[in-house]
Amino acid sequence: MDMDYERCQCHSEENRNAILYTLLSQNLNHNHSPSQQRCRCQKRRTVCLQTPQVTCQAASDVLVKTVSFMKNLPSFQLLPREDQLLLLDSCWAPVFILGLVQEMVTFDVMETPAPSMLKNILLNGQSKRQEPERTQPTLAGVQRLQCCLNTFWSLDLSPKEYAYLKGAILFNPDVPGLRASLYIESLQREAQRALQEVVGPLHPEDQGRFARILLMASTLKSISPALITDLFFRPIIGNADIVELITEMLYEITAKWSALSSRVAC
Repeated sequence: MDMDYERCQCHSEENRNAILYTLLSQNLNHNHSPSQQRCRCQKRRTVCLQTPQVTCQAASDVLVKTVSFMKNLPSFQLLPREDQLLLLDSCWAPVFILGLVQEMVTFDVMETPAPSMLKNILLNGQSKRQEPERTQPTLAGVQRLQCCLNTFWSLDLSPKEYAYLKGAILFNPDVPGLRASLYIESLQREAQRALQEVVGPLHPEDQGRFARILLMASTLKSISPALITDLFFRPIIGNADIVELITEMLYEITAKWSALSSRVAC
């Protein structure tokens, strides 16, 4: 049994005493495991975008710009193809989040609508023939993302600061399996040095700004790529692999992505 669900106190006595619940819950509980039942705790409450068409399109635009950023870096293009793919897989999400910050993409979420208890029972026989339900972003995860965005907005980074910070994040020598890790480490140091040289003249009175930017950049790792995918792209790409699609974009196999992004139907 799911221990998190076991400790969950979200199923109140009011629900347990409801007439419909009393009549139907035995049937529901027989057909669904505890992990499939709806939890209303804030940590696990699932949410979706309030304006998916607008937000998904804005996120798609940011993703295209994120891939263009990688394409236009000669030092990235000179890396072995295997290293490019490893860096892409590991670093696309934090670089994309910086793109959300730079493009000032804001969004609101609402609780994911739940099917009625009666509908669950009536459709139970069909559910076995359907694909597994997609994972949904949690309210806690989205709030962590929004807090991260707000923190970066408070820094009011310049375009050059964004560019060098993205480079410092992309060229991560700690990604396992890299063939040119030493060269990638030198690229990261170069990006960080360039960032520091930009920060100094722009903010001579703020001696701690450079260190603060790097510290805040490290918090981007706390945002799961799965959260980014489920919130912004799953309505567009369905069950497709987001990294495979980004790879297609990077190597100019863009027809599939263009077709998907043109039909944002959240």
